[in-house]
Amino acid sequence: MPEGPLEVEDLSVWRGERHVLRGIGFSVAGGQGLKLTGPNGAGKTTLLRSIAGLTYAEQGQVRWRGVDVRRDLRAFHASSAYLGHEPPLKPDLTARENLRYWVGNRRRVASRELGAALQRVGVETCAEQPVRTLSAGQRRRVALAGLTLLALPLWLLDEPTTHLDMDGQQLVGQLIAEQLARGGIALAALHHPLPGTLSAVPTLELAA
Repeated sequence: MPEGPLEVEDLSVWRGERHVLRGIGFSVAGGQGLKLTGPNGAGKTTLLRSIAGLTYAEQGQVRWRGVDVRRDLRAFHASSAYLGHEPPLKPDLTARENLRYWVGNRRRVASRELGAALQRVGVETCAEQPVRTLSAGQRRRVALAGLTLLALPLWLLDEPTTHLDMDGQQLVGQLIAEQLARGGIALAALHHPLPGTLSAVPTLELAA
């Protein structure tokens, strides 16, 4: 069943004297994605964090399933996953332990699921290594494994292809395509074009 919709209406954010976002509005229904593009400083991260409820917007509204998300942020966070520039991983835990802790806070997860997710993103051989010993690209892949295990209807992704090689960028495109195919929603701030059919996903370009 399609999820959402996610509706953003007249969203404005200031940083001191700087008007970072000015009257941003759009609507995304289940099975749809949106690419956020624009130069550095255009406000892509600020927009995603504002939607996620992590940054205060001085004006406007974000609605999920017709309800202002700030009326019940806990319920909204239970339906959404925000993946920022830095993967939410603890450096001294192994890749497997990180996923067990991160995903386990949301739902029960079996060991076989953890293994399958790590294999899917290509880091199964790193499962028992402390995350601090992994490369930036490997850490990003572990975070993507966590994203798939959470199985949430709304993905908010800030530069999800950062530190990834071409195969990793293809993987991100595949994961987003699968999210949309099952009726979910994905918003992604990107500097690189997504591969394949995702090139047709609508784009919101922010100006600096």
